[in-house]
Amino acid sequence: MSPELFVDILRDALGMVILLVSAIILPSLFVGLIVSVFQAATSINEQTINFLPRLIVTLLALSWGGHWLVGKLMDFTFHMVDMIPQVVG
Repeated sequence: MSPELFVDILRDALGMVILLVSAIILPSLFVGLIVSVFQAATSINEQTINFLPRLIVTLLALSWGGHWLVGKLMDFTFHMVDMIPQVVG
């Protein structure tokens, strides 16, 4: 296996991880930011208020985008299986 092929595989794998994780984390990040701004504006210092909206948004992102996430992961897996002859030979 050439170093260039290994670097391409690693780059593709890291890109896939970043894509899949960001699809779940970014909506939660935005909701957490909105709730934090609301807490700062109203001087509410309760730390647990931020947890429930973020949990709900994360679960909604998983349920709405789950089909897309699994499809992307399956495409990547099939691509890696197709590359086995290049890696071995």
